Amino acid sequence: QVQLVESGGGSVQAGGSLRLSCSTSGPTYTRNYMGWFRQAPGQEREGVAATYTGNGRTLYTDSVKGRFTISQDYAKNAVYLQMNSLKPEDTAMYYCAAGWNTQWVLSILPGDFSDWGQGTQVTVSS
Repeated sequence: QVQLVESGGGSVQAGGSLRLSCSTSGPTYTRNYMGWFRQAPGQEREGVAATYTGNGRTLYTDSVKGRFTISQDYAKNAVYLQMNSLKPEDTAMYYCAAGWNTQWVLSILPGDFSDWGQGTQVTVSS
């Protein structure tokens, strides 16, 4: 019943920035955990960033720490991914995801999320 729609993807030069948005709808009690994943051709889906809706606690994969920031707008039921200092290896389809996670996790895993958006393409050129 949770629905997610991503926007904000596009093409950018290396070193540039993009801000991805994920609008959500449906019962808020069905999820307490929001995340961003990415998947490049021929590769597994990778967890990029995640946040707990209740306390704002965040988690990032090592390759984006210091460059990406996940945030939420509770009034708009939206989650964002600010991506700075983009690199060609950041090129991928980016997906917003929602789930329920009662544990303090060390990794952002697809199995912790039950609902997914359609994805938005991010292409970084050198």
